Amino acid sequence: KQWYQRRVRGHVAPQPTYKCLDVAGGTGDIAFRLLSHMQNINTDSEEIVICDINTEMLKVGQQRAEKLGINSHFSWVEGNAEKLQFPDNSFDIYTIAYGIRNVTHIDRALAEAYRVLKPGGKFACLEFSDVPNPVISQIYDRYSFDVIPVLGQLIAEDFESYKYLVESIRKFPAQRQFADMIAEAGFSVVNYENLTFGVTAIHTGYKL
Repeated sequence: KQWYQRRVRGHVAPQPTYKCLDVAGGTGDIAFRLLSHMQNINTDSEEIVICDINTEMLKVGQQRAEKLGINSHFSWVEGNAEKLQFPDNSFDIYTIAYGIRNVTHIDRALAEAYRVLKPGGKFACLEFSDVPNPVISQIYDRYSFDVIPVLGQLIAEDFESYKYLVESIRKFPAQRQFADMIAEAGFSVVNYENLTFGVTAIHTGYKL
């Protein structure tokens, strides 16, 4: 997971003057890495806004940031990815990691991402995706449906939530289809990179 997050940071490569928005990022994982990258260039970096619909997740992120002594660099906002409360053309970077598959209307979330980005701004999404290799896909499916929910029951006594996790991943659009949706939202130069055989993918696009 940490390697995936580093790949997102590498794709985004935010500059210290950039204003960044991390959606569904309540725990702060992606935002902390963005800040680290920006501070390596210039310690006087811009504020990063973290938006999440889950208040409890935001509290977790804030507590982590306070322990690390970096909370002053972040704004924590409770909000819905489908209806962001930020003005048009507000951010240079929009990131969302493992969150967009859980929104009710993906197209609305993408439209909002496009709206709040400045012209020239970059969209980056890290999400579970589709494994194109049929042999690996069969093994992955077997593991996902037969093992992950059982582990959820054993570790967290929560079979149903882990079963939902697997089902939500399978319902999410495959890489090319999701890339088309990003383009339909108005983004240009849309690309994606498969990670771990396509188990996860990073999609990027620009508001031009």
